[in-house]
Amino acid sequence: MPPPSSPLSRRRFLGLGAAAASGAALAACGGPAPGSSTSGGGSASLRMITPIFDRADGQKLLETLLAQFKKANPGVDVQPDYTSYGKLNEKLTTSIVGGQPYDVMLIGVGWIPPFAKKGVLGDLGTPAADLSRTYNPRVVQAGIWEGKTYARPIVLDTRLGIYRKDILSAAGITAPPKDLAELKDMAKQLTVRKGGTLQRAGVDILSNDLRQTFLPIMWAFGGDLFRDGKPAFDSPEAIDALQWMVDIVRTDKIEDYGFSSTSAVAAPLTQGRAAMAIGHNDLWRQFEEAKPELVKDDAVAGFTLAQARPAMFQGGTLATVAARSRYPQQARKLVEFLSSDQVAPQAAQQRGNIPAVLSAANSDYVRSDKLVGFAVQNLDHAFSEGGVPQWLEIRDQFKPALESALLGRTTPAKALQGLAEKAKAIMAKDS
Repeated sequence: MPPPSSPLSRRRFLGLGAAAASGAALAACGGPAPGSSTSGGGSASLRMITPIFDRADGQKLLETLLAQFKKANPGVDVQPDYTSYGKLNEKLTTSIVGGQPYDVMLIGVGWIPPFAKKGVLGDLGTPAADLSRTYNPRVVQAGIWEGKTYARPIVLDTRLGIYRKDILSAAGITAPPKDLAELKDMAKQLTVRKGGTLQRAGVDILSNDLRQTFLPIMWAFGGDLFRDGKPAFDSPEAIDALQWMVDIVRTDKIEDYGFSSTSAVAAPLTQGRAAMAIGHNDLWRQFEEAKPELVKDDAVAGFTLAQARPAMFQGGTLATVAARSRYPQQARKLVEFLSSDQVAPQAAQQRGNIPAVLSAANSDYVRSDKLVGFAVQNLDHAFSEGGVPQWLEIRDQFKPALESALLGRTTPAKALQGLAEKAKAIMAKDS
């Protein structure tokens, strides 16, 4: 999932507000509306922004792929703009406000409602039922807003339970935890301290973004982000989820706050400083680089977080078309190409991510990367964040709220109730 954008870029994006709704801002975004004389076939120069081919090997791959696209679509040139997720929102905002929107935009899960509501995205015109023959239905929903399809998925990334078989086996444990209650009990047994100093956390919940750790736990407890369009992350189920995290840090002393963080060069799990973790499927690549012997011995595996129901966090990158692209037909062709079963698996592999297409489920890559393979097998239990047009602003409020509970400054109930109130105020301001 993409990290939060800068306050400036977010304000500028949200500032499109009423002007975009009235069409005034979009009229300034350059290019005629779809259906004009430039919307048919023939030559076109498409501008595309992408955060998933930004590395050197990714740029080389995209150049090869675009050469294939151009061969099949003579006269269509694609100018890619490589960026990171950290700069994506700002660059998109600048292009829209400046009247030069990208024709094709690769954006994150949860971004569709905010951009679609403001009229930035074009309807791809493909029914969700048709897409569900190519992608898992739960994956398709991330690109749907008010019954229209605004995006097609390319790659996915997940947050799931991960464990070291070798460490569990040494403690006489032969299987991963079946639910979060057992996970906590098992983690207490596996925690190692010497002289009060933590040597090994039974489970690491701090290497991952706190929001992306909390959400799958909340979903596992049966909670939801929104219900009937209203914040629901202060429900009893959500409070139980945050209490579970607080118990890990403050009550059961399974992991100390500060033991790890999202900026850590190497995750405690790869170093043997944790027995289990709630983390990104990309940890498999860390093991391949740092502990290849564990990969060879099949000593690293995934497990689903479960309590009231099984759950897994699903993020990813979706391909969209600008509502005011001068070349909507060619832009849609490029979106279909990038999200196809010929391209999506290659895009996923170069980043260690999960192909969105169903046809890649039995590919050599998916079979060889056991965490990717586990995620593919469990996509029916995946949940995505977002759901309301104000999500990009609301999500930035999660970390301070969660931290306040984990640091003992307030209770889980008060932390989440305060978060929900802030979300309601954001939504009321933008209504």
